[in-house]
Amino acid sequence: MIQTHPAPPEPRRWAMFAILLVGAFLPPLDFFIVNVALPSIQGGLGTSSSAEQMVISAYAALYAVTLITGGRLGDLYGRSRVFFLGLIGFTAASLLCGVAWSPWALVAGRALQGISAAVMAPQALASIQAIFPESEKPLALSLYGAVFGLASVIGQALGGILIALDLFGLGWRAVFLVNLPVALLVILFGIPLLKKTDAGRSGKLDPGGMVLSMLTLALLIVPLIEGREAGWPWWSWLSLAMAPLLARFFWRYESRLAQAGGAPLLDPAALRTPGLGRALLIALSFYSIGSFFLLFSVYLQNALHVSALDAGLVFLPFGAGFLLGPLSTPYFRRHFGDWVNPLGMGLEMAAFLGLAWLISATPDGTAPASMALAILLFCIGFGQGLGLPTLMKMITGRVAPAHAGMIAGIASSTLQVSTALSVALIGGIFYTVLGGRDDPAAIAHAFIVAALCIACCLGAGVALGMTLAWRTVVAATRGRVSGAKTTGL
Repeated sequence: MIQTHPAPPEPRRWAMFAILLVGAFLPPLDFFIVNVALPSIQGGLGTSSSAEQMVISAYAALYAVTLITGGRLGDLYGRSRVFFLGLIGFTAASLLCGVAWSPWALVAGRALQGISAAVMAPQALASIQAIFPESEKPLALSLYGAVFGLASVIGQALGGILIALDLFGLGWRAVFLVNLPVALLVILFGIPLLKKTDAGRSGKLDPGGMVLSMLTLALLIVPLIEGREAGWPWWSWLSLAMAPLLARFFWRYESRLAQAGGAPLLDPAALRTPGLGRALLIALSFYSIGSFFLLFSVYLQNALHVSALDAGLVFLPFGAGFLLGPLSTPYFRRHFGDWVNPLGMGLEMAAFLGLAWLISATPDGTAPASMALAILLFCIGFGQGLGLPTLMKMITGRVAPAHAGMIAGIASSTLQVSTALSVALIGGIFYTVLGGRDDPAAIAHAFIVAALCIACCLGAGVALGMTLAWRTVVAATRGRVSGAKTTGL
């Protein structure tokens, strides 16, 4: 009997992964950095409130709807090639934003940034499945998760620093142009280093599936992002009603294409993998804290009258926790295994309950105890960072490497939908409870209700995560028993 030995791992895999991580770092960085620059952009270009909103929403919406296509492109044409195409596009779009001569030129640049970011971002997550042995995947996933914590810490601070320094008189334009030297260095040093990290699968892109997936996500994402600001007009409700109908048509189209021997954008067989649907539901609840950053800023600035700069500094413990959480994941996995994700989300849930209690116990218009607040924010960030790498493993580890890009795009897109749902639904609850009032007591009460809603969503994720972890324990126990019977023990 001929024994086959697994191929040795790629010797340059860590250097390759470091290059690919730039694609995971730049998209969240550009989201956070632009939030800080909006007042300066409004003063420099004279943007209206609608154009200002479009600077954020054009990027967020197109990023979310293109992620699945971007991941699948990496599967079919090679992740290194697709990564560099996305990075070059992102660099060109950043240049367009930096030299924008009108509000709508800036919006166009942001739209191109969103599309190109979605092309390069999934390649880092997909490469973990393709180039790392099983023993190194937990550490790689932890570093991947830490990138998001680092982006959240650096983004807002860097935006404020660049605008304050006013380098070469660029003002707000520097927040976009700073991407250029970073991208150029990665292109110069990365192209000779990075080789193909695809699984060797050939095929053609599914243009019909690509269009249908983007339309389906757009029908869901756009009204969630724009609906509340626009007062929930009729088109937003029509769009939300049509989304599940088009999703059903999209699924049937992909199933027929697979049966005909084609290469669907979303492989139905891979998506039927046991436990994958439940893991994606956990991802849908994972970023229910998306509304927290907006609503807590409203509480700080409108109820406590904290300056914008000081409000940003309040979030630093969260950023520190989100950075340290992923780096601690390998240690926690050695002791808790697949229970790490519900453990992290459970810590978040407990911290949100504690935050709601702390604010309710604080006199109206008075800042909560700073040490207690910092500890709770750190726990929220640490729990989020602790749970993210394990969640990505729960999703991407269930499919073959040939579909790693597809599932990476689906996972990232699900997290974007989770954020949009949180902002729309929990943000809507906050403003409904607030009504027309703007006094500190009303704002504090509305935020407490929102914090409890976030805790409930995280609790649902904890329950789902516990069922998946328990299934893994049962399956491992049955495997040991079966092995013992086979060997006659």
